[in-house]
Amino acid sequence: NHDPDLPICLEQTVLVWIPLGFLWLCAPRHLVSLCRRTRVNTKHLSKLYLIFNVLACLLLRRREGAVDSAILFLFWLLLVLCNIFPFQTLIREALKQGAVNDVPRFCLFYISFGLQLIALILSAVADIPVELRELAKKNPEIGAVFLSRITFNWFNSMVVKGYKQPLVQEDMWELNEAESTAYINQRFQYFMQSELDSARVRFQNKLKNKRDKNRDMAQEETFQNGPSDSLGKGVSRDGLMMVSMLKCASLTNFVSLLRMMISFTQDTSSYAWEGYLYAVLLLVVAILQSLFLQQYFQRCFVLGMKVRTAIMAAVYKKALVVSNDTRKESTVGETVNLMSADAQRFNDVTNFIHLLWSCPLQIILSIVFLWIELGPSVLAGLAVMGLMVPINGLLATKARKLQVENMKFKDKRLKIMNEILNGIKILKLYAWEPSFQAQVEDIRGQELKVMRKFAYLTSVSTFIFSCAPALVSLATFSVFVGVSSENVLTAEKAFTSISLFNILRFPLAMLPMLIAAIVQTTVSKKRLEKFLGGEDLASDIVRHDPSFKSAVSVCDGSFAWEKEAQPLVSLDIKPGRLVAVVGAVGSGKSSLMSAVLGEMHCTKGFVNIKGSLAFVPQQAWIQNATLRDNILFGSPHEDKRLQEVVEACALVPDLELLPGGDLTEIGEKGINLSGGQKQRVSLARAAYSQADIYLLDDPLSAVDSHVGKHLFDKVLGPKGILKNKTRILVTHGVNFLPYVDEIVVLVDGVVSEVGSYNSLRVSRGAFSEFLDTYAKEQNHCQDTADLELIPEREDTQPDSPLEDSVSFTLKRENSIRRSQRHGRLGIRKNCSIRTPEGADESKAGQRLIEKETMETGQVKFSVYLQYLRAMGWGYSIMVFVVYFIQNIAFIGQNLWLSDWTNDAVEYSNKTYPASKRDTRVGVFGALGVAQGLFVFLGTLLMANASVNASCILHSRLLNNILRVPMVFFDTTPIGRVVNRFAKDIFTVDEAIPLSFRSWLLCLLGVLGTLFVICLATPFFTLVILPLALIYYFVQRFYVATSRQLRRLDSVSRSPIYSHFGETVSGLSVIRAYGHQERFLKHNEITIDENLKSVYPWIVSNRWLAIRLEFLGNLVVFFSALFAVISRETLDSGLVGLSISYALNVTQTLNWLVRMTSELETNIVAVERVSEYSELENEAKWVTDNQPPEKWPEAGSLQFENYKVRYRPELDLVLHGITCEIDSTEKIGIVGRTGAGKSSLTSCLFRIIEAAEGRILVDGVDISTIGLHDLRNRLTIIPQDPVLFSGTLRMNLDPFDRFSDEEIWSVLELSHLKDYVAGLKEQLQHEVAEGGENLSVGQRQLLCLARALLRKSRILILDEATAAVDLETDNLIQNTIRSEFSHCTVLTIAHRLHSIMDSSRVMVLDAGKIVEFDSPTKLLEKQGHFFAMAKDAGVTREEITAL
Repeated sequence: NHDPDLPICLEQTVLVWIPLGFLWLCAPRHLVSLCRRTRVNTKHLSKLYLIFNVLACLLLRRREGAVDSAILFLFWLLLVLCNIFPFQTLIREALKQGAVNDVPRFCLFYISFGLQLIALILSAVADIPVELRELAKKNPEIGAVFLSRITFNWFNSMVVKGYKQPLVQEDMWELNEAESTAYINQRFQYFMQSELDSARVRFQNKLKNKRDKNRDMAQEETFQNGPSDSLGKGVSRDGLMMVSMLKCASLTNFVSLLRMMISFTQDTSSYAWEGYLYAVLLLVVAILQSLFLQQYFQRCFVLGMKVRTAIMAAVYKKALVVSNDTRKESTVGETVNLMSADAQRFNDVTNFIHLLWSCPLQIILSIVFLWIELGPSVLAGLAVMGLMVPINGLLATKARKLQVENMKFKDKRLKIMNEILNGIKILKLYAWEPSFQAQVEDIRGQELKVMRKFAYLTSVSTFIFSCAPALVSLATFSVFVGVSSENVLTAEKAFTSISLFNILRFPLAMLPMLIAAIVQTTVSKKRLEKFLGGEDLASDIVRHDPSFKSAVSVCDGSFAWEKEAQPLVSLDIKPGRLVAVVGAVGSGKSSLMSAVLGEMHCTKGFVNIKGSLAFVPQQAWIQNATLRDNILFGSPHEDKRLQEVVEACALVPDLELLPGGDLTEIGEKGINLSGGQKQRVSLARAAYSQADIYLLDDPLSAVDSHVGKHLFDKVLGPKGILKNKTRILVTHGVNFLPYVDEIVVLVDGVVSEVGSYNSLRVSRGAFSEFLDTYAKEQNHCQDTADLELIPEREDTQPDSPLEDSVSFTLKRENSIRRSQRHGRLGIRKNCSIRTPEGADESKAGQRLIEKETMETGQVKFSVYLQYLRAMGWGYSIMVFVVYFIQNIAFIGQNLWLSDWTNDAVEYSNKTYPASKRDTRVGVFGALGVAQGLFVFLGTLLMANASVNASCILHSRLLNNILRVPMVFFDTTPIGRVVNRFAKDIFTVDEAIPLSFRSWLLCLLGVLGTLFVICLATPFFTLVILPLALIYYFVQRFYVATSRQLRRLDSVSRSPIYSHFGETVSGLSVIRAYGHQERFLKHNEITIDENLKSVYPWIVSNRWLAIRLEFLGNLVVFFSALFAVISRETLDSGLVGLSISYALNVTQTLNWLVRMTSELETNIVAVERVSEYSELENEAKWVTDNQPPEKWPEAGSLQFENYKVRYRPELDLVLHGITCEIDSTEKIGIVGRTGAGKSSLTSCLFRIIEAAEGRILVDGVDISTIGLHDLRNRLTIIPQDPVLFSGTLRMNLDPFDRFSDEEIWSVLELSHLKDYVAGLKEQLQHEVAEGGENLSVGQRQLLCLARALLRKSRILILDEATAAVDLETDNLIQNTIRSEFSHCTVLTIAHRLHSIMDSSRVMVLDAGKIVEFDSPTKLLEKQGHFFAMAKDAGVTREEITAL
């Protein structure tokens, strides 16, 4: 029939029942959710009322909090669609007869149809409940209707915004409750807990004798099921099964439609409407498939994101309670890795987890259809595919081995880089950069070797993969044609089967990848199990029983770090007392603190603590936050209390020096504070917390002596702000002991004596020995100091505050500074720390750490060129040409096939000649293999080129980073630099080559497809332009948004890891204050901030995919439509070809955009790497102007009006220093913190360059020679002893310039010989990262040994005595006196005793020399130096004694 229509009876039965059936099927679910919340008065219910209510509910009401009802929308949609048929039938009837038969029915039908349309429109409009309106503004997804949800239209506003201007974190929308960290974590912990409980039950049922082994097993099991089950419970809700089933079904629909299309074009007798019907059906099926597929992906990706979040939160939570044993098993880096790498792996696998069952299903379905088409000859093709699988598997295992090897080198390289960056100052001072550069380059070389091997492997597997489809179709078709002469290849057979083979390619490629990914994830799973199943800190070691009389009591406690026990300890400390804990180095003072905190294993006895704790660790732990936040530490802010604490902790002058006052941001690990300042902040934090008990682990050692005295008076001592609290103070300072209530003496981990100062002194036990060792240099001053201090205290009237020298110097410094700044900042007389009036001016320096620069907008084309240049132009061009030829071969093969199918028409009733058959098969096969070979060639070239690029980019980066001035490292967090070496170099190594190759292949693929379609149906050229335009716009919009979201993601990800790293390093402090909850909260917030950019990124991909697939579906539709329109002129082979190509184009288009944006995202790494390769360098290491061989022979120094500033925009630090220092003089340099003592040494080494003036060493101006020439001839013993991991020998002599004998003699002089000789490997002994396995004293002595080796004429000692106990100090001082007697020695002193024998003392104040003379003369002068000496209790008698 030319004019088709549906039969009337069908219209009035089936079409009516379709929508209603749908409604009744969905009704139960809809009604249940409604009935849950409506309470009805049950008395007067008639049947009619009930029926009416149910109907009203069905058609009109919706769930609470829902914006619309998907079920109702679909119902109305189906109703309208089904009614379209009777709609046109009725009109046709009327037109045919010229009159309407049944007027009332006719009218009613059209009225109801209109109403249905209105209902449909209304059900597609959002009706946002009032309570959700505010939320919907912050998160449009809540207010999105069903249609908008399935097409992701609600995301449009974000895309448009992202296109207009680069997105920033503030533009991100609020998260849905179900995606927030707190919610996910709570669910995960809930499931994990239930799994753990059931596992414990299982575990108890097991045998008891294999106790340990079982415990591990049980933990394994608990966790194994933990995440997988809790994930399972998360997945099951998502109706993914249904979605994937539909996906498979629609794939097969395509194929059958394609067959009908082809047979339609061949059979000219069939009606035109059939063709149009097929075309429309193709479109409808395609659109449905797209919608389902995108929903499926969306759900999978969101699930993956949730899994990652759950794991991150769980790891963080665990890290807060983990016991010290488990903590020792893995370094901070490894734990951070659990959060970053392993969680990410889980994320990636979950994205595709459903392919595990849908892949095999797709394979089976395709095979069934192929069998129907071609019969048993399909088996030939399948056999070829089967052969591919083991080959691929083999390659994959080999590749994995290489990957593991590669990771080893990567870890090694990053470890060294980390150390280099942490100790960069030392490397610069010692001029050791070349040695370390060589080490890194060496590892990098091995890494690139492995990478090259890996790249060759991939090219082999690519070759196999690209040959596969050609070989498979070749095998199948040749067998099919060869089996019998009856079998003729027709167009429908050939192209239907090629489409099916294409469908098969995807699951076959995915399965091995998926399995490999799952294998990798099992490794991650094991690591996570080990960590999450590790032991927690026993919470029962420390009791909090308020009935005890004493504040802290330790009863027969026996504690150990590992499991084996230490000797017994018993302690009893009454509330409100100040107790000092003393003992020699290594006698267990810090361990006692840890025991009280409950950080150690308690094998016996218990600890009881009455009240809350505050803890000041030996090495201050500072967070990367403002100074105020560091002091408040989560307590509410009270101005008066803060003021009091800051004054007591002597922080007022420091706050004035800091650009932003107490709102100055402190860098990671407190980088912009001096050691003493860190310690004072740490003490202020404790003092502010208002706890009941204070544990102070030697807080006074890192500060100058007079500051120490001030802290003791104002904070800790009998008159301090903590005078009514219980204080336990570990100390080395003997002069404070007379003022404490009680002294506990430790010897080898046992309490040997307890008592007051006087009673212990009388008893002549361990304490008096301790006094003798420690007070050798202080014993003269002890009595005089006592005499001096005590009357002074009685003099002052109780009401006037004690004016000690600290506050005196502070006041004086203020006045000096005020005059300098010309009152720019009006600092108030009473020194209160309000923000100065000129606050806005001082903002410049307030932020120390510049915000990480985030490139915005389009990546510049020059960056791509830079990468291509690094690859080499020759390579780049060859790669392109080779891939292009491969593409031509591919098209040629398919055109040959379409030509071959035309034979079927030609020889329809003749026999098919054998020779013809052989040429057909031969050419077809040859073209297929040619493709494979070209791909192989291209991939090989690409591999070589990309390894080249990696090599060049990395060495440029490394070379430059080592030559960057020190200022850069002070203002840039180390993590940021490491990130360049880790993440960005990784991207350059692995991601860019991959995405570059895929992008090239996709681009050529799309162009090829369009070419073929235009060849088959020339009409199609008309549609290309509009489609291309739409495509271009969608792509530009998407890329702008997606790229920025990716950048936001990576920028917001680093705070998660740095916060985590900070938490792990400050665990004991966090636990002592009991702030775990607060840190958990903070972690949740930081992860949420990250999710806010991850979630939109996932949605943006779906937004794009839906739009592109729609475009692709239009391409299919048009190519089918034009084939129908011009079927008279076309041969069936080309139609089949163009439609089967068009079916492929959807995927390829999608990939092309995805790859473009991926390439843009990844190429940013090149941009970031080159940003750091182009930083300004310091002066040349070696210049032509070389100093004489023996320089400096005399070692005399001259400063001429020397001025210096740290950064161009800051004030001067040294204001015109002029002085002369003769050969072999011993100079002491003193001054308050921040007076410019350390800056002076930095200038000698040209760590900072002069602003004006110059320094002459033996008459040579140091600014004229190369840095290494200068730095190699001077020697410094730095403030913090930095060691690098490697052998002891390498730490002393990285360039192997000295013989072993020389090294041993040096070790003897630095009192380390016995220790080193006692080690198993002696000089080859491995030093741990940062020298962790040596004590601080030993590290300091090693630094002394380094100095002794270099034998230079000028030695600088930088506060080397600060972190050392007095014994080591004495050893160092004596060695220096004897060994460096012929050198010029500059000592920056903390303890005045150490410089009393200097030939002259330089007193610095605010960057100027205020006094410079011999110590005796300075004391007579009674100026600055005298005040300091009086403070430290140094007297004249002592100096004469010296």
